[in-house]
Amino acid sequence: MLSTPIASEPAATENGSRKWIYPAVRKGRLYHYRNWLSYIYLVVFFTGPFIRINGNPLLLLNFIERRFVILGQVFWPQDTFLFVLAMLVGMVCIILFTIAFGRIFCGWICPQTIFMEMVFRKIEIWIEGDARKRRKLDEGDWTAEKIAKKGAKHIIFLLLSFIIANTFLAYITGSENLLKIITEPVALHWAGFISICVFTVVFYLVYSQVRELVCTVICPYGRLQGVLMDKHTLVVAYNLIRGEPRGKINRREDRTIGDCVDCGLCVDVCPTGIDIRNGTQLECVNCTMCIDACNQVMEKIHKPLNLIGFYSEEMIREKKKITFNTRMIAYSGVIVALLSTLTYFVLRRSVIDVTVLRSAGMLYQEQPGGYISNLYNAEINNKSNMNQQVQLVAEDPAVKIKYIQAPGIIEKEGTTKIVFFLLMPGNHIRKAKTNIKLKIMQQQNVLGTINTTFIGPIN
Repeated sequence: MLSTPIASEPAATENGSRKWIYPAVRKGRLYHYRNWLSYIYLVVFFTGPFIRINGNPLLLLNFIERRFVILGQVFWPQDTFLFVLAMLVGMVCIILFTIAFGRIFCGWICPQTIFMEMVFRKIEIWIEGDARKRRKLDEGDWTAEKIAKKGAKHIIFLLLSFIIANTFLAYITGSENLLKIITEPVALHWAGFISICVFTVVFYLVYSQVRELVCTVICPYGRLQGVLMDKHTLVVAYNLIRGEPRGKINRREDRTIGDCVDCGLCVDVCPTGIDIRNGTQLECVNCTMCIDACNQVMEKIHKPLNLIGFYSEEMIREKKKITFNTRMIAYSGVIVALLSTLTYFVLRRSVIDVTVLRSAGMLYQEQPGGYISNLYNAEINNKSNMNQQVQLVAEDPAVKIKYIQAPGIIEKEGTTKIVFFLLMPGNHIRKAKTNIKLKIMQQQNVLGTINTTFIGPIN
């Protein structure tokens, strides 16, 4: 089956050493699309920690303080159900997207691919030259030219890795803390300084040494692809029905051959070193470099384009056209529905979170005027980036609240604890435990409700 991923050529030489890959570059239509997409991604990545939405960063994943910001929305540990829902939605979206469109995320949006192919690879080509020159330079002796080129490349790689490490840390600690780490003495921020150094080394090694092994060996997504794809999955594939039998063009021979002229350009440009003509493989990241390279050849020999293109097995075998079929529409609809559900819950989330607990070990108290009281402790979390002032009001007008420690003004992203009595007329009590609903009020607006229990004597 074309859609069943198979193993490609080994990534090691006969003596066991790594087989270094020198991908060529053929700039076609899809390459330019990837270029523009990568520019947008890089701008968002490097400016993300400094962009503010309602005073909050675009994205912050502060695991240390357990504070997370996504698109300006602040999330705390109390929002665990949203994280669980988001993870489930994310997993389902990944599965459905892969079933429908294969591994195209890896070649077009994955940060590893974008930084490797659109940043570090371009710098390497700028300094060392094309694939042939890079191979020759690596295989040659250590001359002054080689030392200069290698030294310049790795210095730039380290500087870029340092910049990426700082930006990455800003997504974890926040841009304000990053600026403190940069401007204040190192002795005040040892943890931040060490983190930057570690991240710099990791990114440098990934983009200078590990490279495509991240996609072919380390990342589990390629293996996941193998169990999710079927004959309907749209992937980058070679149309063997049209291309075989392959062979060089010879005007003097009167024989029928396929459109593939066996030029090998699709292999030369592949960043993971596979031959797409061998079928769909685990290492293929759907970067579309082989499509651009093959189309350039097809143009020269006046053959139809897309000998290598986006195909499913049934499209190749049954010669169907590329269509956004019912299956893809259904999967896309499920993804939209799940994302809409998550968005709804996020937008409906209250900026004030209140936890009310009746004081442990205490029974009811009799109060003047025929009232029965219970003592409660509450914690109020302000998830917004503005100071808030709220009050608790019982939904039942007969129930009164007497504060021992009132909430007052709750600072932005702050927490306060309050202590209060709930007083209920004794003649309203009909059972040992009564459910009480409290409204969280901000002036005349109801931000939410919370339920608790009231213990009293049975009349």
